Amino acid sequence: MFRNNYLKLLIACLLISTVGFSQFKQAGLKVSPNNRFFTDAKGNPFFWLGDTGWLLFGKLNREEAVRYLDDRKQKGYNVIQVMVLHNVAAANAYGDSALVDKNVAHPVTTPDNSFPNSQQYDYWDHVDYIIDEAAKRSLYMALVPIWGTNVKNGWVAQDDAVTYAKWLADRYSNRPNIIWLNGGDIKGNDSLNTWKAIGATLRTNDPNHIITFHPFGRTTSSTWFHNEEWLDFNMYQSGHRSYDLDTSKSEHRFGPDNYKFTNIDYNLQPTKPTLDGEPSYEHIPYGLHDTTKPYWNANDVRRYAYWSVFAGAAGHTYGHNSVMQMHKPSDKGSAYGSKKYWYNAINDSGAKQMVYVKNLMLSKPYFDRVPDQTLIASEQGEKYDYLVGTRGKNYAFVYTYTGKDFKVNMGKISGAKVKAGWYSPKDGSKKAIGTYPNKGVTTFNPPGQPQEGNDWVLVLESVK
Repeated sequence: MFRNNYLKLLIACLLISTVGFSQFKQAGLKVSPNNRFFTDAKGNPFFWLGDTGWLLFGKLNREEAVRYLDDRKQKGYNVIQVMVLHNVAAANAYGDSALVDKNVAHPVTTPDNSFPNSQQYDYWDHVDYIIDEAAKRSLYMALVPIWGTNVKNGWVAQDDAVTYAKWLADRYSNRPNIIWLNGGDIKGNDSLNTWKAIGATLRTNDPNHIITFHPFGRTTSSTWFHNEEWLDFNMYQSGHRSYDLDTSKSEHRFGPDNYKFTNIDYNLQPTKPTLDGEPSYEHIPYGLHDTTKPYWNANDVRRYAYWSVFAGAAGHTYGHNSVMQMHKPSDKGSAYGSKKYWYNAINDSGAKQMVYVKNLMLSKPYFDRVPDQTLIASEQGEKYDYLVGTRGKNYAFVYTYTGKDFKVNMGKISGAKVKAGWYSPKDGSKKAIGTYPNKGVTTFNPPGQPQEGNDWVLVLESVK
């Protein structure tokens, strides 16, 4: 009797799980018809709001992983960027190794995933579990197959990389919530043929999911792969350097001006979506390595988001120093001067505030939105004073990071008059200003005193 009841319960759970996955699959991620944004299968807007949980598979156990996923779902995130393999010696929180003899062509697999029987439960069962838990929460998992340094250092032969990519694609092609991030903090011309082979293999064996390339700091995927058929959208890493530290001659010297990467990709042909997949993380030191430097804070992560999105990006990825490495009390030290444990850091201010950029962008007609710097009649400003504008047919947004007065060219949207207001990136609150003629030049004075972090979005809406 007990066995029959157990089987009935198991079948019921499987049916519930299947129904849930089927419904989620109906909203699978696609590139929008205008090739600028993302949509679900029904054509509804999908604003990419990502978090870098890079070491999720390796560092967290099942209970911890669910806690993390619950938190990110509650805070409005919909994409988690994660390494499948941090290195070829990868093992998880249970001590399960991912590979035989550190060879990506030979994953360690077991007959079933009975948990917590360590003789049967393996690294890949743990990955499956987390991916499926994410799907239950409508979270996409953006998977980096193997972190770039492993390939650059010669630990992954090209033929083995192809075998591994095919194995991954076969294993996850039917999961509803997969995005592929080829590369992993690496320049595309480091082992160029291997990255091309991985991308082509993923596309051939998994036509169900979109693919991009996660590049090295201060570079964009479009430099090497824009015309590759497997590259569905571009991703750039604006990086962690401040203006004074951005001295590299071999990369773009934009400092924190991440919108300049959006500008590069936005104007390429063929048209493809783009986004900042790794801006400066909250609570990480300027330039990463010198922990005596100031640490980036919530003000900075908001600025990166609005600058890049208003310039035309299809979404944005947030990161936190302690969360990306899943820093725990059991760790022997930490990377990049992490001062918090992941389960506390998930509640830092910047992490909570990212949802407001998503809410704002989805509050208006989405697919006709374009970047438009002609909205700004005053000086556009440099560095932290930079102003950025974007608009649709009947609305316009202008973002200021410092809250100084600025002038706007009216008449850029429809209607004889416009209703104006302020939107707060800190808490999503709104403040009405008034109604203005939709012509000429109008000066707007943001609330508060001008200073870094006194950021506001001017919202203009057409009045018939």
